[in-house]
Amino acid sequence: MAPAPRARAHFGRHALSLTTLALPLAGWTLHARFLHRQLAATRRDPLTGLLRRDAYTARARRLLARHGDDAAVVFIDQDRFKAVNDTMGHAAGDAVLTATAARLTAWAGPHAAVGRLGGDEFAVVLELPAAHREQRLAQLVRMLHTPVVLEDGRTVEVAASVGAAAPGTAGSRDLAVLQRAADTALYDGKHSGHARLASAAHTAVPSVNGRRAGRPGTAAWGQAA
Repeated sequence: MAPAPRARAHFGRHALSLTTLALPLAGWTLHARFLHRQLAATRRDPLTGLLRRDAYTARARRLLARHGDDAAVVFIDQDRFKAVNDTMGHAAGDAVLTATAARLTAWAGPHAAVGRLGGDEFAVVLELPAAHREQRLAQLVRMLHTPVVLEDGRTVEVAASVGAAAPGTAGSRDLAVLQRAADTALYDGKHSGHARLASAAHTAVPSVNGRRAGRPGTAAWGQAA
């Protein structure tokens, strides 16, 4: 038996209402996906592709919780980077940063947290057992002292200072404490050509935003990345 005209009209209006509602919902779904992609993109530094502060911090904490005393926090600071920008141009400086990021990623491996903290400063959190720590850090220093060849054929002599902190030697598994210790160790060995491993004494240095108090840019940690 066919529905009455009034019932058919009511059914038609109901179907139209559902269709009308479905259109905005579909639009919002697409918009949500777009926003998700945008948010995912902002997790990474646009120049180097490394993790930015929030994404790096979240991943770093997970790695510290997972690996405990076998983990390490490594800080890297490009040496004489301003001179590269001043004498060879900002394009050369960008190439150096990009090369540094690629080297850090290759050294640390796919399971590490590799972040650009700002400017020419980087951080890595990874599994790095004590038995291999000294050897691996020396390898990193060698990689970071390898000249960078630009697209126009020019060669840039580069160097970087490296400081590292491990829970067993720093006496803490807290990310902020380990970052401060690694940062302090880095500046103790600045321009030495060797990675400096933090001791428990390095954790006692006052900090701002989880980094050594008094260092340039401390108050705006990570914002330049």
